[in-house]
Amino acid sequence: MKKVVLFWALILCVFSLLVGGEAFAKAEYEWSFTQPWSRPLSNKGYEFFCDKVKEYSGGRIEIKFYPDGLLGNHDESYHAVQEGSIAIGTFSPYVNLVPGGMLNWMPWTVENFDEARLAYSPAGGILFKVMEDAWEEVGFHVLFNVAQGPYGIANSKRPIRTPEDFKNLKLRVSSSLGFVRCLANMGEGTGMTLETIPWSELYNAMARKVVDGCWTMWPSLVDERHYEVAPYYTDLQFAWDAQNIVMNKKLWDSLPDDLKEAVSKAALEADEYLLQIQEAAQKDYIATLEKQEGFEIIRLTDEERQVFRDKARMSGIWEELCTPWLEKKYPGQNMTQVILDELDRIHEEVAAKKK
Repeated sequence: MKKVVLFWALILCVFSLLVGGEAFAKAEYEWSFTQPWSRPLSNKGYEFFCDKVKEYSGGRIEIKFYPDGLLGNHDESYHAVQEGSIAIGTFSPYVNLVPGGMLNWMPWTVENFDEARLAYSPAGGILFKVMEDAWEEVGFHVLFNVAQGPYGIANSKRPIRTPEDFKNLKLRVSSSLGFVRCLANMGEGTGMTLETIPWSELYNAMARKVVDGCWTMWPSLVDERHYEVAPYYTDLQFAWDAQNIVMNKKLWDSLPDDLKEAVSKAALEADEYLLQIQEAAQKDYIATLEKQEGFEIIRLTDEERQVFRDKARMSGIWEELCTPWLEKKYPGQNMTQVILDELDRIHEEVAAKKK
């Protein structure tokens, strides 16, 4: 009996060594994935993607994920992926980095997760297709997106219910020119001023009263503690948050077709997974904020939101910022109107399903 037990024990040991050796064999491709912000929920989606790439590539690709700016801030990480020392990163396509980047998130277009699923879908969404071309211009391949939901306005001075409530506020802005032009128009004539400050410095800037407020969203109010320094939040829903997960294009182009298929499959699943967890979490973020003493959420009616939208004068902003790049990229195709028509169609389709 002892000999039989010993025999099977030896067999199991040999099997374990064989399986273990195969499971932990060195991957053909070992990549780094940089995340320059502190966003715990999004990190779950990025880790999901890394795991799926390993699974679908049969272990031939292994990705090590670095969250919370461990490999550098936003612009440092961007340039590292661009030149190839890092394989993958999640970025905001600011126009000083990506000339066509303003199309990723023009205000008063996408308003909710259902619209985002269609407009940003890696499986042919209009904004995904345009941003794919924009990123390729600067040496990247787009994999998928992460959306944290709609933007509102947080500030430390007063509730904002009308454009007149922007009076004399100093608000932080970024290099997202569509956002900047939109906010400037909405606050025109109120004495509001705008100051460019890196997102990573935003909390301290509001805490020190360098600025009175900023555009922000439910996750950042909680995870990045904006609610502590800006206790009035107007749920304006004037723009949609979307960062792009991209990789070095030369690296992408060098992959065999079967590995491109594996990465693309993982990316499509990660895109939907992130939408699901972000949408589910939004209710929790709101519930958390509603419990914070001294924090006020200002919810607007459709009619009140329309006043801000009208004052934004978005058609002129599209003509100024988007049309020149689109005409150069897609000559003679009238892409500004093509995009706007498709976004209108998506809005109507989603609205009809909710009736």
